[in-house]
Amino acid sequence: MLSLLPARFRPDTVRAKLIVMALATTFVALVTTSVSMLVYDVLTFRQTWVDDLTTQAEIVATVSAPAVTFNDPAAARQNLALLRVRPQIREGAIYGAGGTMFAAYAQSADDTPVFPGRPGATGAAVEGNRMVVYHPIVENGERVGTVYLSARYRLFDRIASYAIILGGVMLGSLLLAGIVAGKLQRGITRPLQAVTDVARAVMQKRDFSLRVTRGASGEIGTLVDAFNNMLAEVGRRANALQDANRTLEHEMTVRQGAERALLLADRRKDEFLATLAHELRNPLAPIRTGLDILRLNGEDRTAAERARGVMERQLKQMVRLVDDLLDVSRINTGKLTIRHEQVELHAVVANALEIARPFIDAQGHALTVTLPPQPVYVNGDATRLAQVLSNLLNNAARYTDRGGRLGLAADSDGTQLRIRVTDNGIGIAPDMLPQVFDMFVQADLSLERTTAGLGVGLSLARKLVELHGGSIDAASGGAGLGCAFTVTLPVLAAPVAAADRPAGAPVPARPYRILLADDNTDFVNAIGALLRTLGHTVHICHDGPQALAAADAFAPDFAFLDIGLPHLNGYDLARALRRLPGLSRTVLVAVTGWGQQKDRELAFDAGFEAHLVKPVSVEQILAILAGEKVAG
Repeated sequence: MLSLLPARFRPDTVRAKLIVMALATTFVALVTTSVSMLVYDVLTFRQTWVDDLTTQAEIVATVSAPAVTFNDPAAARQNLALLRVRPQIREGAIYGAGGTMFAAYAQSADDTPVFPGRPGATGAAVEGNRMVVYHPIVENGERVGTVYLSARYRLFDRIASYAIILGGVMLGSLLLAGIVAGKLQRGITRPLQAVTDVARAVMQKRDFSLRVTRGASGEIGTLVDAFNNMLAEVGRRANALQDANRTLEHEMTVRQGAERALLLADRRKDEFLATLAHELRNPLAPIRTGLDILRLNGEDRTAAERARGVMERQLKQMVRLVDDLLDVSRINTGKLTIRHEQVELHAVVANALEIARPFIDAQGHALTVTLPPQPVYVNGDATRLAQVLSNLLNNAARYTDRGGRLGLAADSDGTQLRIRVTDNGIGIAPDMLPQVFDMFVQADLSLERTTAGLGVGLSLARKLVELHGGSIDAASGGAGLGCAFTVTLPVLAAPVAAADRPAGAPVPARPYRILLADDNTDFVNAIGALLRTLGHTVHICHDGPQALAAADAFAPDFAFLDIGLPHLNGYDLARALRRLPGLSRTVLVAVTGWGQQKDRELAFDAGFEAHLVKPVSVEQILAILAGEKVAG
């Protein structure tokens, strides 16, 4: 190879040997440094991507395990949607235990993602210009699914960039080294040695801030500058990688916080379900006992009256629990509306005391009420405001030992009304105080607790107060030092005179023909027997076709129809009855266990004129027969 060189560059003279030695040394040093750095960067680049995608897959697997376990694709898709903050990840999917796709995600809607038909082996692999990762989803030691992530893997772009930079640096360095070596034979070795030393130090210490000291001018100085510029460029890239790692660590911290929040929510959900089962079983036990008393000892009127009283109280307790849950659900979905009218404080407090007084007296508490002597008016819903105060009073009575002291005091400065409910009960620990208004949170979760409830009362009270443009705060000196809840509401500056309300419609004086259709035999037979005792003619059916066949001949004045009837649902039955010419004046009333706004709209669209939610009381039925509008 040396024989191909011109004669004056052949290494048969000291000058040629020095030049060849300098060029060879420079070339070897640059090639070794460049290849080492390139190989190291490629390996580091690949390992960083493997670690990054594996970590992302592990996070998605952890937070999505409950969603896969409980068959909640919507929650799984929300978890995958968190990958939007990582644009390098183009596609993601979650597969079930059987290998079928459970949820999928694509970074861009413009792309057409291609997902594997079934998950592959666990681990990371490079497929063309992509890196894919499969990670198992494990719940309670059992594999319930697999996470699949696919990201752009631009290794060849990175290698090409490095090759261009390093190639340019090497060519320039060799050219400068050859020119300088020809003129400064002895001076060339020192700069090259310095470059070699710095390159070795950079490789060993990974310290890209090291630089070659410029001890000469001309081409040697240019060579040193080029080498230093290369180190600066590599250093900038290394710093960028470190910044990316810090960003990833921050994102991992955020995701870990979100995971802890999900675990807390999951734990509260389990606690709530257990409490709900407990609270529903508590009233069922005395109701069952009351039924046994009526069955075995029905002739004893005193025992029967006492049993009926117990059953009515326990039924009201169950209805209150269900109503609280429905109210919270309506508020969270934005479906609860309140009336805005002039409301006077004394009337609201009187209604709240009427609701809460029986429970307070049953607990043996002493209640002190202090209100402003002059009327105070607010703009709101009297029923909902009374519900807020009764919830606070019931909560105070529930968490105060028997024979405690409760207080309700109100004052106004002309712009704000403050209502304060206090007790000398068990109090609230400082760490629990910020959480008392959260859903399903209770201060005492022990099995030995004497309190009851679902943990929704305070959350419902806060949401209702906020719907009125006010706020509610909690304060406590600590465990055993009682609590104080303060409701703040805006005061009406100039109250107007209340409009006269029309008197209620009279109770009907004549008997009616009433059709009852419900597949709950006990319920419909009991209501039918009661209506017959009041002088009405009642026809009972237990399915949709039977009711449709009987209605034409019976020609009822009122028809109370269950929505979930066998063979023909209540909506279709109502439409069919409306088509019968003899039933144009019949009042159709829907009776159902579904009470959302959309259920009411479906009933009215089908031709119903009223909507009652189970359990239905006889008072509601009599009110409809009297021509009153009944909220149900």
